[in-house]
Amino acid sequence: MDVVVLMRVLTVNPGSSSLKLSLLEDDDTPVTEVSGSREELAELISELPRPDAAGVRFVHGGADFTAPVLVDGPVTERLRGLADLAPLHQPASLHALAEITGTLPGVPAVACFDTAFHATLPDEAATYALPRVWRDRFGLRRFGFHGLSFSYAVRRAGELLDTDPGALRMVVCHLGSGASLAAVAEGRSIDTTMGFTPLEGLVMASRAGSIDPGIPLWLMKHGLTRDEVNDGLEQDSGLRGLAGTGDMRELRRLAEDRDVPALAALDVYHHRLRACAAAMVAALGGLDVLVFTGGVGEHDPSVRFRLAADLAFLGVAVDPDGNADADGDADVSAAGAAVRTLVVTAREDLEIAAEVRRVLSAG
Repeated sequence: MDVVVLMRVLTVNPGSSSLKLSLLEDDDTPVTEVSGSREELAELISELPRPDAAGVRFVHGGADFTAPVLVDGPVTERLRGLADLAPLHQPASLHALAEITGTLPGVPAVACFDTAFHATLPDEAATYALPRVWRDRFGLRRFGFHGLSFSYAVRRAGELLDTDPGALRMVVCHLGSGASLAAVAEGRSIDTTMGFTPLEGLVMASRAGSIDPGIPLWLMKHGLTRDEVNDGLEQDSGLRGLAGTGDMRELRRLAEDRDVPALAALDVYHHRLRACAAAMVAALGGLDVLVFTGGVGEHDPSVRFRLAADLAFLGVAVDPDGNADADGDADVSAAGAAVRTLVVTAREDLEIAAEVRRVLSAG
């Protein structure tokens, strides 16, 4: 394959029920950005100018895919085999891939993985203390997720601080409906809060995060089916399970009215966030930069202010006015704070496009 220098790239970021498309020129200037449902994908693609290449976000790459890959028949089959590891997202990505292939014949497609950024996890961070026979047979290990977001946020943080990101110890907080943290040293992930699936770690909009693994076993022993337990953990837990809504904006409105479940839900959310963030700092042996990204991380100054206050003993402090007024990429650190605190707009589309160009340029 000839080296590709200039490429107009279509990026497809499927969620569990919706998707985002971004068509970027070779210099990352957006041609158009659209959102829709998975059922509208073929129509949306057909209405866009034809791209030179396409990139599709896949939540899970398993042990096989630790870097972006050009998609062909065998790769597609291997991706199908990973569907049960991320049942809310992987089928949507496979559907997007099929629609791209059918609507844009001859356009190369690259699969880009959220797990790939965490391929650098050291063994002690990636290994579950489970029987070896299980680990060997089923490939049980901690994979981590949100890697495309983390990778972009690390790169962008370096630009905002005019510093090589490899020289900074960062905790990156991707806080949205799904949420996870990453400890980043020398530009690489050395620990993260999500694990084998996106269920582990923080309290999320509808996912429980880390719980006693005995709870699902106990529930099934007492009459719940496997599907009922799975649906409960994926769709009816987290903030939704605590307060009836997984929408942080709605939760804030309820809390302002002194709604007791909403206030309790926020306390649980922040308790876990504080504990996990401190654990990431411990993995790094210190902290230079705290980064917030994702829908909640970017748009909820109260979450940022409260975590900064919780981590004040580490030298984290935000400027109240700067934090409240932050719009887009911003340094919201308090004057003289030992740790810099940044807000970075999530741009997974830019990271996907960069990976597509690297894969196709490498031939």
